[in-house]
Amino acid sequence: MLLTLTFCAAAAQAASGPSFDCAKAQGQVEQQVCSSPELSALDRQMAALYAKAGQQVDAAGLKSLKATQRGWIKGRDDCWKAADVAQCIRYSYQVRLIELQIQSGSVQAPTAVEFVCGDNSKPFSAAFYNQLEPRAVVITYGNDQSIGIAQPAASGSKYASDGMQFWEHQGEARVDWYGTALTCKPRR
Repeated sequence: MLLTLTFCAAAAQAASGPSFDCAKAQGQVEQQVCSSPELSALDRQMAALYAKAGQQVDAAGLKSLKATQRGWIKGRDDCWKAADVAQCIRYSYQVRLIELQIQSGSVQAPTAVEFVCGDNSKPFSAAFYNQLEPRAVVITYGNDQSIGIAQPAASGSKYASDGMQFWEHQGEARVDWYGTALTCKPRR
């Protein structure tokens, strides 16, 4: 009877807990993932998508995928430094899920919208992934990229990440690119 109850409790945690063993959770971030049903669900989604992506690449691609995942885990674990730890963890998972879906080809890449910004010294484009949940945008500015997550907006479309904000309203985009303010219009 005790063995049956132990098995049932372990099975219940596997269905509601994260993809890793909470008994071995290290640090504030992993403990928070274990204690939050929302973050646990995001962790399970990420683990499933990571496994799927790993099956779709060759040996060199798998090595790169694993290195990227280790880097992501390190970044996620740095969320203990954030003012809002849970929000930082949530955003970290959301961005990684988007990255894995794009890399694995499980979502069709939309045509990027090109913009003219300020003196137009660097190319600027936005690819809107409206079929994802949460909705996302991949912004490319020069040689740099950032993924923004859809944010509530009274009007227009707003996307943000840590350090980047993109708000489009009535044919004009206002962008805060890591401290650089840009006003952009779609290229015609």
